Amino acid sequence: MYSQNRSTASLSEMDYLDVKNLAQTGEGMYLEFKRTIPSAYKIAREIAAFANTKGGTLLIGVDDDKSLVGVMGYQEEEFLLDKAAKKLCDPAVDIKIEIVHFGERDLLVIKVPEVIDKPVYVKGDNEQIVFMRENDQNKVASKELIEIIKKQNSDEGVTFEYGPDEQRLFRYLNEYGEITVKKFAQIVDIPRDRASATLVNLVAAEILNLTRKDNTDYFTYSQKSER
Repeated sequence: MYSQNRSTASLSEMDYLDVKNLAQTGEGMYLEFKRTIPSAYKIAREIAAFANTKGGTLLIGVDDDKSLVGVMGYQEEEFLLDKAAKKLCDPAVDIKIEIVHFGERDLLVIKVPEVIDKPVYVKGDNEQIVFMRENDQNKVASKELIEIIKKQNSDEGVTFEYGPDEQRLFRYLNEYGEITVKKFAQIVDIPRDRASATLVNLVAAEILNLTRKDNTDYFTYSQKSER
């Protein structure tokens, strides 16, 4: 059984009108709300996605139509949140749980920080998955994006060689504006893993950007690039 003595939730400085006004802004990059917590795993995806991106806020006790419904007692929700953040997120995410009284019910405001030690994985039955926040949705990160996150959060410097493969890549980008890993591997006739590593290094070095469209990664010139 869940013990109230283990509670880490605190009374929020917000009141129910503050929560109502926040909910009216709608879900987006930094805000998600749910009527109840469906499961520890599903809420872990929300926590990890915020932590891997720019942080955000979860509101529990808010319906899809933005109306406040609250929850009857917050202990079960707090238990699931604690399991999600500490046991299903790897590394654990230090969330802050705040309570807003709403009549006989409670609203929960969960503040999720952007973490330094990225990426945060969500532990599944047979795999660990990285989720990122994109607008009002959580998206599974590609292999390339995960490697970019690792490099950008590493103390090691990023180096790349400006060789024939890179020259052909830049000529292609000058003409078409964007490229996929598969297309790069084809035009320079190299294995996909090598093409992926080259593009990842160029993004980490801020020469290229990675954008995702229709579940496909596209690489384009970075605005910081002078090429």
